[in-house]
Amino acid sequence: MNKASFHIPSLDGLRAFSFALVFVAHIGLGDRVPGGFGVTVFFFLSGFLITTLMRLEWTKTGHVSLRKFYMRRVLRILPPFYLVLIAATSLTWLGVLRWQLEPHAVLAQFLHYANYWIASHGDGGFARGTGVYWSLAVEEHFYFLFPLLYLTLRRLKATPAQQLVVLLGLCLTALLWRSYLVFVLHSATDRTYVTSDTRFDSILFGCALAVFGNPVVDPAPQRAALWKYFWFPVALVVLFATFLIRDPGFRETLRYSLQGMALIPVFVCAVRYPEWAFMKVLNYRPIAYIGVLSYSLYLTHQIIFMALADRLGLRIGTAACAFLTLVLSIGLAIALQELVEKPCARLRKRFST
Repeated sequence: MNKASFHIPSLDGLRAFSFALVFVAHIGLGDRVPGGFGVTVFFFLSGFLITTLMRLEWTKTGHVSLRKFYMRRVLRILPPFYLVLIAATSLTWLGVLRWQLEPHAVLAQFLHYANYWIASHGDGGFARGTGVYWSLAVEEHFYFLFPLLYLTLRRLKATPAQQLVVLLGLCLTALLWRSYLVFVLHSATDRTYVTSDTRFDSILFGCALAVFGNPVVDPAPQRAALWKYFWFPVALVVLFATFLIRDPGFRETLRYSLQGMALIPVFVCAVRYPEWAFMKVLNYRPIAYIGVLSYSLYLTHQIIFMALADRLGLRIGTAACAFLTLVLSIGLAIALQELVEKPCARLRKRFST
């Protein structure tokens, strides 16, 4: 880890892996590739990183500035968010992207409640290729509330173990709530998959690792072999089980909880043992670079392949469509990084710890 800039190359590699899952699922292999798990990894990673940053700020200064936190969040997420959304909406309105806009659906995206709109009305009415914005709504809702919880725990002088218990208790609450929705109210899949109240735990598991046993700031365990050769293989078995079990009740309730728990050993090994054979690939520069671009790639890739299908007649799922989409997405992501993300990153440094 580069402590000066809080840069962890292994986590860039995990970002690249997550985007790859989402991308491959979206180009026509969603029935064979767990694209939704890629979003779950993004959630976990976000919770882990942001809580680690708040923890470091508290250790250094004795408090967490909410003003600075929200300013950093705004500068990180919103400029690319709105630039891509305005462009996609404009192209759809002009007919370049063939789709029917619904004003209320578009408003839901701009005001960050697209996930609840999808749960109530379905995923139609948005600009072509912007369906992924639901996950950003989940994160925005979470980070509006979570810093207040973290500050409360720190001001109450909760120990790391006590913080862990609180966060895991909230994860259990989310599981019980999903179970009630699925087995008692018989809610639709979208109700549990995209809404904030049912997916907060995917972020909270990352927060839990950040407050207790954090591989970035806490001492390394003496028995590294236990993590590498027991917990990591167990995590992989659990993850593969969640991919293979197709029962709808399981998939919309316990699946997310098991995946969140299984990601803990994966992240611990990725951060603590980056030179280990299984994790070394995450640090290869080309892979880590894709991770650096992953936010812009996530925002743009579906818009691009929809445009290719609409305007060039390329069939979604073909190798030609996938390759051209990836090349164009990377090119656009690089442009967004240079013209939007890097200038905003320089502004964020003013609000850093």
